[in-house]
Amino acid sequence: MRFRRIVSLLLATAFILSACSNQSAQEKIYNHLEKAVSLEDGFRKQQEPLMELEEKEENLYNQIIDLSMEEFDKIKELSKEAASIVKEREEKLKLEKESIDAAKEEFDKIKPLIEDLTEEQSEAKKLANQLVETMENRYGAYQDLYKAYQNALDLDLELYEMLQQKDLTQEELQKQVESINASYNKVIEANKQFNTYTNEYNELKKQFYDASGLNVTYEDSAESEAKESNDQSEETK
Repeated sequence: MRFRRIVSLLLATAFILSACSNQSAQEKIYNHLEKAVSLEDGFRKQQEPLMELEEKEENLYNQIIDLSMEEFDKIKELSKEAASIVKEREEKLKLEKESIDAAKEEFDKIKPLIEDLTEEQSEAKKLANQLVETMENRYGAYQDLYKAYQNALDLDLELYEMLQQKDLTQEELQKQVESINASYNKVIEANKQFNTYTNEYNELKKQFYDASGLNVTYEDSAESEAKESNDQSEETK
């Protein structure tokens, strides 16, 4: 099994308003939203290394299953190397989660500011409330993704520990592989849900800025990621 995670990212604007005491409510909201984007840089930075580690581990796994029991010492050596890569993936996942949690904490600062929007800004207020709801959904979807991915990593680690046992049976191996495949199916579904909410959030944020009269421009790197967000691939081990 191999899973290639493609995630949709939060869109960033090309500039951030400078902080000052007489900022309007929408300008304060803008700054918190864009700071939340910047706090997800750690999340972004983990994506490529994670995929590289997945590919490296996959290559090792393929080497392992091509070996016979007469080459058990080599199987054991490669299994230990693959297990170390799983632990590296786990560290990347932790860094990713820390970034998401920090961004969510920053985002939550807009909640009391929404009530400061004027009656003339009713459309902006409605969109801001929708942003809050969508971000809550997105954050919940990420928690599901994190738990599913962590569970898959635990099962991967168990697999490589099993492969270091000379008395491992084909039946035990097959059962473990089936559990891993099922776990990555859950990761894929959680990832799709996370991407859906991210894309929805990005669109709502644009609408909020338009309704608030904020003249902003967008970086297009995240948009290119969003177009690919559903291009998941999965192969069985």
